[in-house]
Amino acid sequence: MPIADKIAERIRNGGPISIAAFMTEAMFDPMEGYYATKNPIGAGEDFITAPAISQMFGELIGLWSAQVWMDMGQPKSFQLVELGPGTGQMMSDIVRAGRAIPGFLEAAQITLIEASAALKMVQGQTLTPMGVQASWVNRIENVPAGPAIILGNEFLDCLPVRQAVKQGDRWNERLVGLNEDGGFQFVMGPALGVEADLIPQRLRDLPDGTLVEFRPGDQQVVEALANRFADQPGRALFIDYGPASSEPGDTFQAIRQHQKTDPLDAPGTADLTARVDFEQLTHFAGTAGLEASGPVSQGTFLKALGIEMRAATLLQAKPDQKGRIARQLMRLIEPDQMGELFQVVTLSTPGLPKPPGFTANG
Repeated sequence: MPIADKIAERIRNGGPISIAAFMTEAMFDPMEGYYATKNPIGAGEDFITAPAISQMFGELIGLWSAQVWMDMGQPKSFQLVELGPGTGQMMSDIVRAGRAIPGFLEAAQITLIEASAALKMVQGQTLTPMGVQASWVNRIENVPAGPAIILGNEFLDCLPVRQAVKQGDRWNERLVGLNEDGGFQFVMGPALGVEADLIPQRLRDLPDGTLVEFRPGDQQVVEALANRFADQPGRALFIDYGPASSEPGDTFQAIRQHQKTDPLDAPGTADLTARVDFEQLTHFAGTAGLEASGPVSQGTFLKALGIEMRAATLLQAKPDQKGRIARQLMRLIEPDQMGELFQVVTLSTPGLPKPPGFTANG
């Protein structure tokens, strides 16, 4: 049964569902979901990510990871984990850069957290030529024990989001129901009750009619990290698109072949995302006992890691590709490109040295 029919039947039988439930069905259904049926990443597919834009991105993340490993005391064995590894390109670039750091790759046990069978195949094809032995698990909780460096580039934005609209003194959840023709439409549901506490504090006193998003999936990820890092040292790095401070507004969107489309149209055929609330993410981290650094913009972070020097080195090695390398650099760091749209944050075991790429006040 197509995803649209499954969701429609669920609504007919049980009433309107949350946007989070709609996203989960559309993206992660094991037979017909978006991630179960296709490789969506690349210039000819639905969207493109930073590792696919330039090798410089993954290489710098690799050197960042190696420095964190050294800051953790160079454990003889540690888990190098990537959340939602896409095509495996970033991990491939991490491995290539990591070879320059004695002992780093020998200590790294590479674990990939991936829900898509199609993408697991692509990741294996990407990493095998690098001589990498990787293992796959479905959840952070299933990563083998030990110190860990956990990386998530454009991972959080795919986690299911919920929405609410302020009406009087209450927040009513915005749900997905059916119209008279059997198509999907947004409808207003009941008041949130205690779940209203998930709405960012900054947004709670806004006027009637305000729409806000809240992200219980982010809190679950933070709690999983806190449970792990309570017993073993670790640091997680997240890079994603969204504001540094909580903002109201509807950011639930669908991307199909690099174009925005109706997020309720043809579920399972487009990538569904929503902006990450980095202020709320760091709030969750503090409440869970983790130490947060950031957010800082992606441009600031990459420049602090030396991306401009890396670009200059590439230009010397490949002078015939000057224009392409310059365009890649601009796309990654310029404010009107990914440089300001994307934010970077780390969540760590308390007491570790300041992570590379963050200012003293970051």
